[in-house]
Amino acid sequence: MRVLGFLGALLLCFSGCAGYHIGPVKPAAMSQVRTIAVPSFKNSTLEPRLEVLVANALIRQLQQDGTYKITSERDADAIVEGSIERIERLPARGVRKENSTPADFYQTSEFTLNLVLNVKVVEKNSGKPLSSRNFSGQSSFFVSGANVNTRTANVNRDERQAIPQAAEHAAIQITSYLSEGW
Repeated sequence: MRVLGFLGALLLCFSGCAGYHIGPVKPAAMSQVRTIAVPSFKNSTLEPRLEVLVANALIRQLQQDGTYKITSERDADAIVEGSIERIERLPARGVRKENSTPADFYQTSEFTLNLVLNVKVVEKNSGKPLSSRNFSGQSSFFVSGANVNTRTANVNRDERQAIPQAAEHAAIQITSYLSEGW
């Protein structure tokens, strides 16, 4: 009788963990993929040198995640084909200058930067698409010198410094989607 009670308690303890899985839980379409290649992205924007920056951010995130081994296109099970669709700079915060009238416009002091990417994963041997989705990486930046003198503010320089952060944010989303399906 004691043995049955012990076995019942043991069975009850282990049945609570029946839905858990140790290790990576890949999406169904990516279940057979072990190695992945990430070539440079295609750049549809006018911003130079984004292709390698975005690809390197994605490679770093995939290596940190560890679900897939990063390799060359020749040895990969799947290839990530990505394109940088657009960069959007949206005003986030504005300030009014001292001694201004109510009719004066607000000067933008902070922007939100959106980096929009299209990512498609294809099986290397068959060319069959395994996954395709748009991602958006965000970053915000303040305009340097905006409070001092509008003529010395350099919004383009400040934007270029925020692009790597937006690429990193997008890479985190892509890695999460490829390794966990969401």
